[in-house]
Amino acid sequence: MSGLVIEACRFASGALAAVADPSKAPDMQAYMKTDMPFYGVQKPARTTILRELVHRFPPPDRAGYEALVMALWQLPHREEKYLALGVARHFHEYVVAEELPLYKGLIVEGAWWDLVDEVATHLICDLVVGHPEAVWPTVDTWIDDDEMWLRRTAIICQVGAKEDTDAVRLFRFCEARAFEMEFFIRKAIGWALRQHATVDPDAVARFVIEHRDQLSGLSYREAAKHIGHLLPS
Repeated sequence: MSGLVIEACRFASGALAAVADPSKAPDMQAYMKTDMPFYGVQKPARTTILRELVHRFPPPDRAGYEALVMALWQLPHREEKYLALGVARHFHEYVVAEELPLYKGLIVEGAWWDLVDEVATHLICDLVVGHPEAVWPTVDTWIDDDEMWLRRTAIICQVGAKEDTDAVRLFRFCEARAFEMEFFIRKAIGWALRQHATVDPDAVARFVIEHRDQLSGLSYREAAKHIGHLLPS
């Protein structure tokens, strides 16, 4: 591990500890339903620490970027993992197709919505929009993966893509997993469709009408939130 990475990790942990409110940690832990420890540092303070972290410890190359992200990620507290994801997002020049294995690892290891959704809707979204030919062949396989969080990622990775959304894929993915009982998949389908409805409400309305019997009640209600006027009463 390079000296820069070691110093960055020391800074991150020290800065979090310095502003920690241990009285908040149990509630944060309970909210996330995790045994992972928290310092008790909420988002505004984490944002200030992240700003200083990326200013003081910019990675010199892709290898340094990977090492920094993974070193922060492997620290024991939840807030350190949030900083790892913040660093991963900040250095846009390294968010390239070759980093897909790194991001996949974060999804599988993170295995909870606060970590997975950050990777999916920012890092993976940037890749499928910016490098579709290189990235989609892999992400396409995730929709049938045994790992639920990869299936969720495939469904929600275009949240935020707006006009760059590959709607054919989005609808295909939603249809492919509509039968699932898993809450996080049902919620993902509804979320992804609701977001795309801000761009193409008519297409989403046609999809939910055509697949009404396949979609769960949760998926349908989420998808229909802003397009009720286009749906049968």
